[in-house]
Amino acid sequence: MLSYNRTSLQPTTFLLLGIPGLEAAHIWISIPFCLVYLLSLMGNVALLLIVKTDHKLHEPMYLFLCMLSVTDLMLTTSTLPKMLSLFWFNDREIYFEACLTQMYLIHSLSTMESGFILAMAFDRYVAICHPLRHTAILTPAVIVGLGMFIVFRGAVLLSPHPFLLRWLSYCKTNVISHTYCEFMALIKLVCTETKIRRAYSLIVAFLTGGLDFILIICSYVLILFTVFNIPSKAARLKTLGTCVSHVWVILVFYTPAFFSFLTHRFGHHIAPHIHIFVANIYLLIPPMMNPIIYGVKTKRIKEGFFKLLTVKYV
Repeated sequence: MLSYNRTSLQPTTFLLLGIPGLEAAHIWISIPFCLVYLLSLMGNVALLLIVKTDHKLHEPMYLFLCMLSVTDLMLTTSTLPKMLSLFWFNDREIYFEACLTQMYLIHSLSTMESGFILAMAFDRYVAICHPLRHTAILTPAVIVGLGMFIVFRGAVLLSPHPFLLRWLSYCKTNVISHTYCEFMALIKLVCTETKIRRAYSLIVAFLTGGLDFILIICSYVLILFTVFNIPSKAARLKTLGTCVSHVWVILVFYTPAFFSFLTHRFGHHIAPHIHIFVANIYLLIPPMMNPIIYGVKTKRIKEGFFKLLTVKYV
């Protein structure tokens, strides 16, 4: 039953549809989603504990990785519980204010994720291109300052989003064809002109994720120039090996992010369930994969994980 605020045609609640066309399979889809959520929680909490207890890991790369893990935990927790409630109990209803809050958290935290991945790329650039100045450039104060700037950027640039949608009239429907509240999914329900709001969202997306990706590419171009000037092949391979984990994190994060972003705005002929799946992969897979990637590729983190298992089960 539709419930509207009569003065402004704002629904008091929205109804999340889930994955369009696959509603009958929600209970089965929820199984891998739940497993991914549990792995994300356990992996990121374990990573934070390992870095905290091992002082040898108190280096810029791992400190930025911890910041990324905290952001991942917040992002998955802001979406997965409601999503699983939708799949398990058909709990489709979400209050208007809660929907706007979830939308803000998703977009601001995703922006912070992108920022921390860029900070990790900057660390690799300094470590490889200016190794003698690495500790002088990335001091504890600089690391904290970068972390605070990334959080501030995500919080401030995305703060207008809820207000851009707060006072609009939703006269079309209150059913959101998605598993969570997202800016473009909400703005499609509006019956008034939204060009300025869409333009602002596009500009913010470029100034954050788009610009971050460009700067990451630039940093790796400079890294490759430096590496290929190293005379020893073994030294080149060893240096490139320090970047492998971060490159995987970049691919896991930006590939579904860009696909989801482009299909929302330009992919009108893509089946809705494919788009929703990709959007969920963008939110679920990177938080699960980041601890696994660094756990597999980083000896210290791998050893720390086994130590945690030993303490727990012995």
